[in-house]
Amino acid sequence: MLTYSFADLGSDSLYGHLYKCIKNDILQGNLCAGTKLPSKRSFAKNLGISTITVENAYAQLIAEGYIYAVTKKGYYVTDIRSTANSAAPSLSMENIQLTSGESAYIADFTSNQTCSENFPFSIWSKLIRELLSGNQTDLMINPPCGGILPLRRAIALHLSEFHGLQVSPQQIIIGAGTEYLYSLIIQLLGTGKKYAVEDPGYSKIAKIYNSHRVLCEHIPIDDLGMKIEDLESHEVDVVHLSPSHHFPTGIVMPISRRYELLGWAAKSDSRYIIEDDYDSEFRLTGRPIPTLQSIDVQEKVIYINTFTKTLASTVRISYMVLPKHLINEFYARLSFYSCTVSNFEQYTLAHFIERGYFEKHLNRMRNYYHNKRDYLLSCIQNSPLSAYVSISEEDAGLHFLMKIDTRLSDEEFCRRAQQRGIKISSLSQYYVHAPAEAEHIFVINYSSLNEERIEEAIRRLYQTFKG
Repeated sequence: MLTYSFADLGSDSLYGHLYKCIKNDILQGNLCAGTKLPSKRSFAKNLGISTITVENAYAQLIAEGYIYAVTKKGYYVTDIRSTANSAAPSLSMENIQLTSGESAYIADFTSNQTCSENFPFSIWSKLIRELLSGNQTDLMINPPCGGILPLRRAIALHLSEFHGLQVSPQQIIIGAGTEYLYSLIIQLLGTGKKYAVEDPGYSKIAKIYNSHRVLCEHIPIDDLGMKIEDLESHEVDVVHLSPSHHFPTGIVMPISRRYELLGWAAKSDSRYIIEDDYDSEFRLTGRPIPTLQSIDVQEKVIYINTFTKTLASTVRISYMVLPKHLINEFYARLSFYSCTVSNFEQYTLAHFIERGYFEKHLNRMRNYYHNKRDYLLSCIQNSPLSAYVSISEEDAGLHFLMKIDTRLSDEEFCRRAQQRGIKISSLSQYYVHAPAEAEHIFVINYSSLNEERIEEAIRRLYQTFKG
């Protein structure tokens, strides 16, 4: 077992001292390439320090390429000679894992993954056992292309109670992820139409439209959202937006602009609005924002939502609500598609919603994220970083914006943060044409943060531009 002295730390932190000791042993050849390092738990016990200290030291060594992790096996010393000679593929932080599913970063402010301890495993497994023993026949019947009726009924009830949407189960189409649903919408509305996405926005949406070879415009948004004159000037047919909580700016589209958009759509039979309501369940203050679909009387809104935010990022169940006049066309043209979500998952989720578990889970998660956000903001406010930052759009969703008073470029700041084990993205990264006022603003996703690491993460952010 490796042993190091912590008697003379100087100005180093515990993990910083351990990191330097291991690094020096690797550089001096005392730890050869391929050597397996002690597990975090046994190493911490042997040295008389905390597991998180060892974990932080390992994370920094991984970040700099001195060691690497093999899932479920442990940590190993990198062959730094072959790395230096470029004989082996370079190590990238994106594809290194500490353990299965665990990021190599101390904090990843770009991730929207769900912490495993928050998933209702006991209830979920109980429902699955019930299904396997009592619903064997239903489970083995191929579902209709739109999904099983019990799940669509359950979703319709949830939409009515939570969002005030009055829709029939027949209007709801189930799919494995919103990306799949986008492709169905393109086929339903037509590839000859011109689509528009928000600038800034979630880049994957435009990539999906481009992959289907449809015309896609990036429309700049102001403080209220997309402007009607821009849609008219670009001759747009279909608008894709997130009015209740825009990503990444966090703005909420006011009712006046919503009615303007609905008026724009009503002027032509070919115009539609795709309303992406991806995280509306997590408005942390006040009541949920009414959806565009709930005030649409001309049947111009296709509503989309997902369970990846509310349950887990690995639960690939999403749904869309079609206007009534599009239902027959959808089934006439696209019913040859099989439903992409298994019966096992659909029936489990249906029971989870029907029996009230989903509502209880949402309430618990709102409290959890509310507390995590407050703790993160408190750590920022009580740190030296507070003198250099301002926070905005923190009351909805699972991210907020943080403007930092720094002379570093956004790219340089993100690069330096990564060297310190912090992954962060700038607002400017989400623009096609970033304005000057977007500079030095960073998007802080906090859903996957480990609360035990938040203080250390804030300290490292401060060091990024001050150290």
